[in-house]
Amino acid sequence: MSAVYKFKPYNVGRWVIWSLFALVLVCAPLVFTSNLSTTMLAQMGIAIIACLSYNMLLGQGGMLSFGHAVYTGLGSYMAMHALNAVSAGQLGIPVSLLPLVGGVAGMGFAVLLGYVTTRKSGTPFAMITMGVAELVFAMSLMFSEFFGGEAGVSGNRVAGQPFMGITFGPQVQIYYLIAIYTFVCVALMYAFTQTPLGRMLNAVRDNPERVEFIGYNTQRVRYFAFIIAGFFAGIAGGLGALNFEIVTAEVVGAGRSGAYLLFTFLGGATFFFGPILGAILMIIAFVLLSELTKAWLLYLGLVFLFMVMYAPGGIASLIMMNLRVAKFGKLRQIWTSYLGLGVTAIVMLAGAGAMIEMVYHLQLNSALGDSVKFMGVMLNAKSLDSWFGAAFVMLTGLGLFELARRQYSLEWGEIQTEIEKEIKRRETAV
Repeated sequence: MSAVYKFKPYNVGRWVIWSLFALVLVCAPLVFTSNLSTTMLAQMGIAIIACLSYNMLLGQGGMLSFGHAVYTGLGSYMAMHALNAVSAGQLGIPVSLLPLVGGVAGMGFAVLLGYVTTRKSGTPFAMITMGVAELVFAMSLMFSEFFGGEAGVSGNRVAGQPFMGITFGPQVQIYYLIAIYTFVCVALMYAFTQTPLGRMLNAVRDNPERVEFIGYNTQRVRYFAFIIAGFFAGIAGGLGALNFEIVTAEVVGAGRSGAYLLFTFLGGATFFFGPILGAILMIIAFVLLSELTKAWLLYLGLVFLFMVMYAPGGIASLIMMNLRVAKFGKLRQIWTSYLGLGVTAIVMLAGAGAMIEMVYHLQLNSALGDSVKFMGVMLNAKSLDSWFGAAFVMLTGLGLFELARRQYSLEWGEIQTEIEKEIKRRETAV
């Protein structure tokens, strides 16, 4: 009796996607050549690892954490102290491996703190993580020997002997180091989703009672996932320490944890690539949007509110739903509705933006005069005409947007019905 071996066929689509991802990482600094672009690309790579590690808790495990920055931040501090030890000749490891020091540190703190936090789930888990985050942030200002106080801890990444001329001094060199770590970490975190532990984590998220009934310890599953997430969060923190060459108390603050939560949700926590989109948006908002207006946080809050109301699945969910519609050849039936939604949303946001800019001008820049320029139009912040015009534009846009949304909802419902009928027809034909 001869042995018969069967091999699964290659998943061509998966190979294409991962090859394109690697190609984008390699070619991005060749296309965007300015120093600002290279810096932003490096920050995007770090944010991708951090948001994906957070999504291991939120999206895959259903664990709403308000303290994920604890593990990225502590990983940054440990990596920075290791960098200073390398510079002083006390530690003999290459600079390129220092992010792993941050990863081990993040995992170590996750082992210590996660045992407490993962004993509860749901709202108690979220409250415990918030308490841990506040505790660590308070410690960062109290123990200046380790955290450096308000000034933080700084270092020089050009340390040790150069390897093949690579000193990590130029920004492009540190970018490619971050790109390598980004690709490897993204691949490992995707591989985790295919493991039995990753599948069981999804089961704990969806139905913890049934998981307990079949004999699994849900707390242990959450704990192991928490440790793995802490490891990748620490790597992101270590890369951040090398990129900025300084670590301050901000990296363990509530604002950083909130940013991970906000942009992971905006990207789409229910899809693996959602946090990648969210991380890219996070850097664009923090770097570019903050330069355009002082009210960028308010705009960000409005976008978050808009997404929660109309697209709770995030950007990734919108993409996947429309790909499904396009697969059945129905997308052309609603493109006019999308055009109407886009135009009316722009009108509504233009009016709201004008009012926001005038409020901020009166509060922060009133000494510069009454005039403020918004979208090429000069507005008088103290003129009733400007306020009336902005309010009229906003309310008009809001009303038209609601009409367009209702029409879109009707067309979308009809298309979904047609798709379901087509699926049933194909099933009966087979």
